[in-house]
Amino acid sequence: MSTRAMLERLRAERIVPVLRTRERRHAETAARWLGEAGFSILEITLTIPDAPALIRTLATEPGLIVGAGTVPSAREAGACLAAGARFIVSPWVDPELAAPCQAAGAALMLGALTPTEVRAALAAGADVVKIFPASSAGGAGHIRALASVFPGVAFCPTGGISPSEVASYLAAGAAFVGMGGALVDEGRIAAGDRAAILAVAKAVREAA
Repeated sequence: MSTRAMLERLRAERIVPVLRTRERRHAETAARWLGEAGFSILEITLTIPDAPALIRTLATEPGLIVGAGTVPSAREAGACLAAGARFIVSPWVDPELAAPCQAAGAALMLGALTPTEVRAALAAGADVVKIFPASSAGGAGHIRALASVFPGVAFCPTGGISPSEVASYLAAGAAFVGMGGALVDEGRIAAGDRAAILAVAKAVREAA
């Protein structure tokens, strides 16, 4: 899949679940339940124990696109890409992440908050600019302001976004939205509360 095709899939999906759990088994469970709910793109953060191995496992699932999040360096990016990640996400601007992504034909999302940081992310080779933390930086209004200055840039707000806010972020100009804790509640996962996770997942998909 080309970078252009990857971006089209992300835009079409509109929501990217961000899996950030303390235990790998909880991430595996979340991935399975979110798949049941119809999600076909997942971001696996490197804060999960042995995340590259999990990416390798999930990348073999038919129809599932897996990316790596909270990637701190080109070395880790390379390991994730080798494991099957199709996009790399960092919450900051790191120009060294561009080369391994370009070599693998993978999409790169770099984090930014201000106009200066957005410009730096684009100059560093970002295909998507991740606005993080979105909720504490002005929410959908902040995305609308950035989109007015950077028309055509694909923004992905992430951080503290609730299901009820998804539509407002998309309407403000977000290409798609990253959602973690509100969608992947580790407490509910650990308790085996599949019904609760699926209910939130359904609400999120309806909102998008």
